[in-house]
Amino acid sequence: MRGGAGGIQLFSMRFLLLFSRQGKLRLQKWFTALSDRDKKKIIRDVMQMVLVRPPKSCNFLQWRDLKIVYRRYASLYFCCGLEQGDNELITLELLHRYVELLDQYFGNVCELDIIFNFEKAYFILDEFIIGGEVQETSKASVAKSMEEADSLQETMEEYLNKPTY
Repeated sequence: MRGGAGGIQLFSMRFLLLFSRQGKLRLQKWFTALSDRDKKKIIRDVMQMVLVRPPKSCNFLQWRDLKIVYRRYASLYFCCGLEQGDNELITLELLHRYVELLDQYFGNVCELDIIFNFEKAYFILDEFIIGGEVQETSKASVAKSMEEADSLQETMEEYLNKPTY
């Protein structure tokens, strides 16, 4: 644990990846600056390690100087890269909270929801985690932000589609 400006910081993610059982990347969020080449290598290596693991295996892996924490929901793997001192169990809880937020918004989220509404999946993630640190744990607050964003989007679409005379 490290101290943060707003209290106790429990962890700091380096990255979050969502990928399918077929090895298709569906979402990626990087919380540290890396080159595209390094990102591609990390994605490839982490996917290969996670996808070959038996279903009953532990959800924690050691890779280079990072801990990899992952969890499978239906056809998607949610995977985080953490620093050595970070808490794996809290990370599993945070992955679960993200899935709950996606479920709440999409109504039993599936891979196609992420594919066709990736901007919403990123928006939900950004309302929940910023810079690799949890910003909002309340599902109600994130849901309210999503409602407000959707309402604003609908208002803008109505305005733009209104004929001008």
